[in-house]
Amino acid sequence: MSAYIARRILLMIPTLLGILFVSFVVVQFAPGGPVERVIAQLSGADTGGTSRISGGSDFAQRAPGQVGAGGDAINSKYRGAQGLDPDFIKKLEVQFGFDKPAPERFALMVWNFARFDFGKSYFRDVSVIQLIKEKLPVSISLGIWLTLITYLISIPLGIRKAMNDGTRLDTWTSTVLVLGYAIPGFLFAILLIILFAGGSFFNWFPLRGLTSDGWSEFPWYWKIIDYFWHLTLPLIAMGLGAFTTMTFLTKNSFLDEIRKQYVMTARAKGCSENRVLYGHVFRNAMLIVIAGFPGTFIHAFFSGSLLIETIFSLDGLGLLSFESVLNRDYPVVFGTLYIFSLVGLVINLISDLTYMWIDPRIDFEAREV
Repeated sequence: MSAYIARRILLMIPTLLGILFVSFVVVQFAPGGPVERVIAQLSGADTGGTSRISGGSDFAQRAPGQVGAGGDAINSKYRGAQGLDPDFIKKLEVQFGFDKPAPERFALMVWNFARFDFGKSYFRDVSVIQLIKEKLPVSISLGIWLTLITYLISIPLGIRKAMNDGTRLDTWTSTVLVLGYAIPGFLFAILLIILFAGGSFFNWFPLRGLTSDGWSEFPWYWKIIDYFWHLTLPLIAMGLGAFTTMTFLTKNSFLDEIRKQYVMTARAKGCSENRVLYGHVFRNAMLIVIAGFPGTFIHAFFSGSLLIETIFSLDGLGLLSFESVLNRDYPVVFGTLYIFSLVGLVINLISDLTYMWIDPRIDFEAREV
């Protein structure tokens, strides 16, 4: 087991390098960039976050209206840079690290990332690590609770549907699940706001943030209540379609196992239905359910929360990553990508190890990686 874990951990290194390399190459050919963002901001064509860049206004005041010798060649690399001082453009390139060739920039990024040094945001006066720490509570709350609730509801419901396959219970629950899956989460979130968050009917739930103002001064029990009060609507909106996939996966997995020969043999020996179901079928049927855990968790933790975070004004990692891509804030883009990828690889390893906990017959030592 230890040899298998060591091999998997070592394989994470080239995997992370490959992800970073492909993303870095794509960024090199993507139109626009932080330098262009600053130029657009100074020319009045952009109103994004570049106004907070250090020294930007000072550079703008000192940028003359005419370009010196060789300025056209320098500024021709950047759209809208005509008429700006070439020294100003050079200082921007130095500030963003674009004065170095691409291979050197990639090597420096890899070396820094290996030490978990992600640098500072281009357009916010704060380190990438600090930004991630600030946004992490929202993503952790949405991801962990959604995954936990999904499994706690979907697995028992899937087992019940498998044991009552074809009955009225199975039919109407399937209808409800399919309808829920067909409704886009963001539309359902808007409906919840209209109905329960002061939109047009009731004002039972808050609309913004993860906690109320003055939360740190609340008694401990009221902190818990307030925390889940804010999470109720976002989790309902995100979980609407999540239950469907996991429930049907559990049901079909149990149906496949129930129809196998060893189940009929166990019943013929006089084993009770609960003994057959939870002593024999459960262990084998749950393997495929566990296999879907990494995807479910990562989707809920990161990508699945972007629209929900926006609608409910929850400032999490999903929204941070999206805004960073739009603003060409590359340190934040690559930093969050590195964290996302690393977490995904670790979760996949944990998932494989959980296989052995559920079914000791799986031999990782004999498995070729």
